[in-house]
Amino acid sequence: MGKELEYKLSLPENFDGEMILKDPILEELHTDAWRERHMQTTYYDSPDCRFSKHLWTLRHRMEGSESVVCVKTPTEDFHTRGEWQVASDRPDDKAMEQLLLAGAPKQLLVLYGLGDIFPICGADFIRRSTMLTFSDGSKAEFAFDCGSLHGKTEVLQFSEIELELYEGSPKEMLAFVAYLSRQYHLTEQRKSKFARARALT
Repeated sequence: MGKELEYKLSLPENFDGEMILKDPILEELHTDAWRERHMQTTYYDSPDCRFSKHLWTLRHRMEGSESVVCVKTPTEDFHTRGEWQVASDRPDDKAMEQLLLAGAPKQLLVLYGLGDIFPICGADFIRRSTMLTFSDGSKAEFAFDCGSLHGKTEVLQFSEIELELYEGSPKEMLAFVAYLSRQYHLTEQRKSKFARARALT
């Protein structure tokens, strides 16, 4: 793990996402069985918003029965981010040590500080995903997420598609993103789940 290349596409309101999941081109591309998981995400920050000010994201997520802590960092390219993830029950000292061993930047220690972090917002959704294999051998995960984002007092329902490059050149994945956008009138979602949840007051 290190750098992720990801595109998010928002579905129109009241749009039946099952139409996309039955798309004939998608059917040809997916090489693995569909996987369905309940995702429960909690995002953390410090009282002085150290992570947010540096455009970092620190989260704990239950992915079905798997419990993971993840940190994401910004890059110059909007569609890519640094990402490191480890198995952990909570974002504590031990998880920070594991993230550093996994390759996360040492600045993580500065932002984590004395561990004065706390939950600030979250997401709860069902993810249906599969791996796509393109003609040039490149691979990408296709995920359909449907659920809610929650802030301090408000809840926002959402449905979106994520495509994340796992292996090889992004050329064919980007062509598939363009195809889905045209075919189903989807729009790119340029804000992360965290940014949208954090905006809820």
